[in-house]
Amino acid sequence: MSATNLDSIFAALADPSRRAIVARLATGDATVLELAAPFEISLPAISRHLKVLEGAALISRSREGKWQRSHLEAAPLREAAVWIERHRHVEERLQLPRPA
Repeated sequence: MSATNLDSIFAALADPSRRAIVARLATGDATVLELAAPFEISLPAISRHLKVLEGAALISRSREGKWQRSHLEAAPLREAAVWIERHRHVEERLQLPRPA
């Protein structure tokens, strides 16, 4: 796991719209139109979000006829989770209250 990979993963996940797209893709593959449905932003804006997620390797995209489907990739999420777990001791050391 490289710092560059983690930087791009966390940067991609820093945006609430991209986190919502990741959450939607956790339920299954989707087209751009399906991903755009809950948002009040343009299709080009959704496409830019997808490019960021793809650049961080969080998603992959494939073509099925004229439709392009996005697929969530588990490995980068696992990398982020491993990093967070390795640093959980900081929370314990600082004695931060755990969320309810």
